[in-house]
Amino acid sequence: MLSRALCSFRPSATLRKAARSFSAVTLPADSNQALGIGQYAKDFIDGKYGDQVDASVYERVEMFHTDSVMCGISALALKTNAPTLLREEALTYADPKGATVFGSSVKCAPEKVIAANSAAVREWDSNGTVFGYNPNIPGHDAGEFGHNDFYPVIMAAAQVTGKVDGKKALLAMICSDEIRGRLAEVFSLKSYKIDHVVHGAIASAAVYGALLGASAEEIEHAIGMVVAHYIPFRAIRAGKQLSDSKGSSAAISTEAAVLSMRRAMRGFVGPKDIFRNPEAIFRFFEPTTGTSSSKDNIDITLGNKVRWGVGPSPFNLVLSTGGSDFAVMGMHFKLGLYEHQSAGALEGAISAMVNNPELVAGGVDGIANINVVAYEPAFGIIGDPAKKDPKTRQSADHSMAFILSRILQKVLKAGKVPGTMDAAWMELMLSPYDYGKDALYEADTRALMQKITFTHGGPEYDAKYPDGIPTSIDITLKSGKVISSGMVMYPSGHARNTTADLKAILAHKNRMLGDIVFPDRATVDAYVGRLASMKDASASEVSTLYEFDYSKVKAHDCIDG
Repeated sequence: MLSRALCSFRPSATLRKAARSFSAVTLPADSNQALGIGQYAKDFIDGKYGDQVDASVYERVEMFHTDSVMCGISALALKTNAPTLLREEALTYADPKGATVFGSSVKCAPEKVIAANSAAVREWDSNGTVFGYNPNIPGHDAGEFGHNDFYPVIMAAAQVTGKVDGKKALLAMICSDEIRGRLAEVFSLKSYKIDHVVHGAIASAAVYGALLGASAEEIEHAIGMVVAHYIPFRAIRAGKQLSDSKGSSAAISTEAAVLSMRRAMRGFVGPKDIFRNPEAIFRFFEPTTGTSSSKDNIDITLGNKVRWGVGPSPFNLVLSTGGSDFAVMGMHFKLGLYEHQSAGALEGAISAMVNNPELVAGGVDGIANINVVAYEPAFGIIGDPAKKDPKTRQSADHSMAFILSRILQKVLKAGKVPGTMDAAWMELMLSPYDYGKDALYEADTRALMQKITFTHGGPEYDAKYPDGIPTSIDITLKSGKVISSGMVMYPSGHARNTTADLKAILAHKNRMLGDIVFPDRATVDAYVGRLASMKDASASEVSTLYEFDYSKVKAHDCIDG
């Protein structure tokens, strides 16, 4: 069965004209895809497909990894709750054959280290994002969310083995992003109120196992355990005020995934062939036998014997092996701290200010209304009027009204606007302090929030997601003048944006976050430089990449009070 699972795939001539070049394997719906994922991870990381990954892919994942680390260590420096607690917890699980948390050389249990580091990376909600959409592969358009929270898995495996150099570590990160990114393209977890981290947990089990020399069968067992035992529902992020569980969802699921992989390597036999299991989430929610595959009418009656019988998974899964069209190339950067579905509104607001500098002359009082036209799910998730009164940082960064108000009031207070979009994104960049305890109730921010309204763009907007982030913004001045951004599809940071100077803006972001952590700019630049040149690092250098003197981190009060 495994030989049938790993079928080659090449894009059609039509697709090749519009797409990045790539070669791939296909795991068909009627194959054991859990076993296939395990074999793919082993083959890809061990070089079976040759050195065919384009240099641009290595560069992109290096950028995402650097971004994630700077997010993580700055969250620790500002004493955020969950990352601090989980780091301290990990340090109580000493393991001489383990891995290390950020800013330490003490070896600890790898799953605990991964939980701590992944929670830190995710805390600001400012690292990479995927929207599960690839127009170049038929059927890969499910539109599931996901974030680049899982690189600590690879770093922990590298520390455990001591044999993973920089290029191989980046290759493993590409593999992890490929598995979770492609799963996000073929199965929408959010449609069934399941949290998006499941895809990342599956990828984490596979890549951790592959780096430690697990067999494809052992990886299959671990994936089976993840899907059968550890499915998080979106209850962790429901409600108007969000908790630590939202930011630590990837951490907790990945902790379980790595623990499952370690158990499988010791001989624990988990559920096999989990993607075709009729009672696992994939066929349970999208049945392939006995009833129509309808998201609106799921037949779960026990009397429908065919429904619960042998059948394929709901999707084929295409995984790249070479070229430049890897899932990571379709992922998006956040140019500061904000929920990524607000990126279109931010781009529209910045564009309106850059192109209409007179907008700032009247200050907050000169604005009568700011109306944001958005698509679903952005309209329902972060445009919810109920989120105009956030009381926690986690809720504020999921409130489009708060996010927009923070960036607008910076310009309005300054009384001037930068002359270019790139300069504006850098000068106005939202930092952790824009969501801290003092910012939450800042008077001008709250006043501006009350002037923001939301309109659902309807089918015209909805149809353009997840290809883009279709958003427009209309700012009405008290003079009666209306300043319109027009529809924004690919804001700065989006994978399909071609206008922003991404490297310059990310360099600014890395320095902004690094200045929170390190005592001087030279130390910031030296640490970022180590991360940014990871491809050339030796195995010993990779093993110590997360180390720095934690005792010399800048002293801060807890940002949340």
